[in-house]
Amino acid sequence: MMSNHSRATEFCLLGFAGPQELHRILFVIFFFFYSVTLMGNLLIIVIVCVDKQLQSPMYFFLGHLSALEMLVTSIIVPVMLGGLLVPGMQTISLTACVTQLFLYLAVGTTEFALLGAMAVDRYVAVCNPLRYNVIMNSCTCNVVVIACWVFGFLSEIWPVYATFQLAFCKSNVLDHFYCDRGQLLKLSCDDTRFAEFVLFLMAIFIILGSLAPTVVSYTYIISTILKIPSASGRRKAFSTCASHFTFVVIGYGTCLFLYVKPKQTQAAEYNKVVSLLISVLTPFLNPFIFTLRNDKVKEALRDTVKRCCQLLED
Repeated sequence: MMSNHSRATEFCLLGFAGPQELHRILFVIFFFFYSVTLMGNLLIIVIVCVDKQLQSPMYFFLGHLSALEMLVTSIIVPVMLGGLLVPGMQTISLTACVTQLFLYLAVGTTEFALLGAMAVDRYVAVCNPLRYNVIMNSCTCNVVVIACWVFGFLSEIWPVYATFQLAFCKSNVLDHFYCDRGQLLKLSCDDTRFAEFVLFLMAIFIILGSLAPTVVSYTYIISTILKIPSASGRRKAFSTCASHFTFVVIGYGTCLFLYVKPKQTQAAEYNKVVSLLISVLTPFLNPFIFTLRNDKVKEALRDTVKRCCQLLED
């Protein structure tokens, strides 16, 4: 605990409850998830870069999405794994806490913006295929991706700055496995109602703002697909969107539960579960969603494996 007039210079992360034996089991499980996440997403980036079949806007965006998934899990999971190995509470400096929270929110916001851009890309591909290559040229794709990254990082400067302008004088113990904003607000002795309201409005703007083009795009996509006379044609058109749509449902679903709520200081156990879905499960599923449901990626993966085997044989 801290005195009423002192400010936190470091925080203690409670992490997960339970005995050390349980922590070791959780360490093995999360380390496995983390390793597969890194290898799977890195594999997607490599095959997108080297395979000529995947030199299109859809896979260009997918490569950036995989990079973002690697980043978001790497910002959270190594700290969490360290906490599972160390008995007792894990300490994190104020600077590290600020950096972790900012990077986590900035990368997450960038991902939402990119998902919206990918939905528009699928709309152009399905609803305006003859002009697809003209509209979604390399210059447009580069500008869109840069805009997503810039927006993601700039939009989170004020929220993180405002959070750490609060006086954390109640305690320096965070009931979480990373520097969660909701838990930080709980530690403040200032009135956080206005800050929470502004953060709620920003969460609505970012999440629902990027969801809007996705909903509009898929409304037009579904309408166009239903007008295709042949069943095989409808199946082929929908297959180009299925992976992205699945990822959107998982990604937006979890984040809506965590961030779009007026009261940011929600129950710690609830926040931990949803945070695990965002930082561990979703990045883990990303390679499987975009490979198992995509024939081109599976074919490119087989070709890459064959080339690697040939190189090893030579």
